[in-house]
Amino acid sequence: MNWQFLLSDLTSPTYQSLARAITLVENRVEGYWNFLQSLPPGKSLITGITGAPGAGKSTLTDALIQEWVAQGKKVGVVCVDPSSPFHLGALLGDRIRMSNWYNHPQVYIRSLATRGSLGGLHPQIIEICAVLQSAGFDELLVETVGVGQSEIEIAGLADTTVVVMVPEAGDEVQTMKSGLLEIADIFVVNKSDRPDAHQMIKNLRSMLAPAFGNNDWEIPILSTIATQHTGIQELATFIAKHQQFQRSNERKKWLLAQKAYQIIGQYRMRDIDKNHLLQTLENEMKQSDFNLFRFLQEKYVH
Repeated sequence: MNWQFLLSDLTSPTYQSLARAITLVENRVEGYWNFLQSLPPGKSLITGITGAPGAGKSTLTDALIQEWVAQGKKVGVVCVDPSSPFHLGALLGDRIRMSNWYNHPQVYIRSLATRGSLGGLHPQIIEICAVLQSAGFDELLVETVGVGQSEIEIAGLADTTVVVMVPEAGDEVQTMKSGLLEIADIFVVNKSDRPDAHQMIKNLRSMLAPAFGNNDWEIPILSTIATQHTGIQELATFIAKHQQFQRSNERKKWLLAQKAYQIIGQYRMRDIDKNHLLQTLENEMKQSDFNLFRFLQEKYVH
């Protein structure tokens, strides 16, 4: 594999060469680790879009692309869809929802499946984003699958995390624990033309009020109607403000440590094949005294 050719091509990439580089990194083709070590430093910051299923994340992402393209920016987008836990296949629905941008010269969209990974992201998402950052995009967007309160890995990847909610989630806010509330840099109440949108914003504001005085960044709560492009310009403005704030913020070191931790974990797990593990477990489970922890200690934990 001529990784050097792909590396030189990243300085002014065609979308075909960029797609090929991402595929090779995604599948860990031999030499990909040296390729990653040779990447030039990327300056683009990452905006993560997350939230519950049905909140309109893809529509909001589509509207943000439109806003940034109108500003003359070059936009890279990674959309992650859930995959089957059995065969790891996925319906990459964002190819349909964002079809307007697939041939646009200022936009590159890559759809990925989670491949069984928890947290609403792809196992190689950090490496893939590093490749995109080196390709010189002005804005990078990562849209996760619909996530729950505990599945918040996006906070360890994105410089700015946008949590999308809908008015109907108003009652859930009252019982919401840490999770999404803690990772949000910007809250968006989408579909705000629906009833109870105002009450939803009020509930969020009352829950966040105690934190406002303890942080340098006051978390904004924005209302949008993504299908009508309402509130999108304001959202883009707040993303830019937060990213400017982020460049001199202590959280940057925390983000880097989170990324390093994830990569180290994957590297140390590289020799563990899930199919082989399944077959081994199938045989071991036939033993009447089978114990999962003893099995792990004998086979994998030393």
